[in-house]
Amino acid sequence: MSRSVVLVDAVRSPFGKAGSLYAETRADDIMVRVLRGLIERNPLLNLSEIDDVAIAAATQTGDQGMNIGRSVALLAGLPNTVPGYSIDRWCAGAMTAVTTISGAIAMGAYDLAIAGGVEHMGNHPIGHLFDPNPRYLAEKIVETDALAMGNTAERLHDRFPHLTRERADKYALNSQLKTARAYENGGIQRDLIPVATRSSEFGWGIATADEPPRPTTTLEALSALKTPFRAAGRVSAGNSAGLNDGATAALLASEDRALELGMPIKARLVTFAFAGVEPEIMGYGPVPSTHKALKKAGLDISDIGLFEINEAFAIQVLSFLDHFGIADDDPRVNLYGGAIAVGHPLASSGVRLMLNLARGFEEHPEVRFGLTTMCIGLGMGGSVIWENPNWNGDE
Repeated sequence: MSRSVVLVDAVRSPFGKAGSLYAETRADDIMVRVLRGLIERNPLLNLSEIDDVAIAAATQTGDQGMNIGRSVALLAGLPNTVPGYSIDRWCAGAMTAVTTISGAIAMGAYDLAIAGGVEHMGNHPIGHLFDPNPRYLAEKIVETDALAMGNTAERLHDRFPHLTRERADKYALNSQLKTARAYENGGIQRDLIPVATRSSEFGWGIATADEPPRPTTTLEALSALKTPFRAAGRVSAGNSAGLNDGATAALLASEDRALELGMPIKARLVTFAFAGVEPEIMGYGPVPSTHKALKKAGLDISDIGLFEINEAFAIQVLSFLDHFGIADDDPRVNLYGGAIAVGHPLASSGVRLMLNLARGFEEHPEVRFGLTTMCIGLGMGGSVIWENPNWNGDE
């Protein structure tokens, strides 16, 4: 018999530009600090009761290797009795860590567990040490474009020519403006765990805010940017997420155990789904995964009151919104801005979506259901539907 799974809390590090803020900080040290911050925020948590620690990384070598789930659990001071493991589903690593842990809680194997993700794209650039099987191209399993995410975004523009660069740039600008407003209102800082940074030139410092946002960006500046993936293309650095470093962590529990311990409940898991699409149009993955999740939940897209969509590329979000008949600037989407502004440290981003949705639930008790969704390299999408524990019963 399935048990109710809840999100007790979620936190993240400030995100940095790849090889900048965290240039001389190890990926596992960022993850350890986030884990410790999560634990410090939840004093009712008995560390020996944690059943497992699942940590994702897209590149599992060096300071992101050695079963990072187990290694960071030990480094964070969790008891030796608490096991850990690593997860890899590229961009959806942390999302998959959450859904995998949630499945174990739902079936009764776990009561309390931690899921998260880390990516130091400064230490581990996309594709670093990857060795794609030559059969991919030789046997035409995929086109060359499928192995370069920017090219898959250009292909989405090809498929949906009415989703123009101008619309993508306007969406990107709105993401920056929403992020700036969220910072002004203290909406983002409250879930950031300060992280010590080191520089051989400047010494020690403390990261307390995201490095990537550009609050003074203008539409004119965005429209003037080059399109590196294709001559006269539509995908630019301004309407895409950057290359970033950062980490996230979430505390999950069975609802019964959370209530027994007097822990807060920020969101209640309804269901989740992953789906595949043509690798060449990777960004379209959230469309079928969302249809799949909605069907499992017995819901319609009109039942979703808040959306957290990972902004790998503006065109990816626009294609999702267009499919479901949602306006480019719908206020229900990404309340605090998104990855175009704050960054997308690959495997960490899924939990960032969840913590933003949980905060949105607090602000909107009239909303019952919310969605976190993201596209995934090599042609996949992931979607998780959540219920608002603060729902006031109004339809």
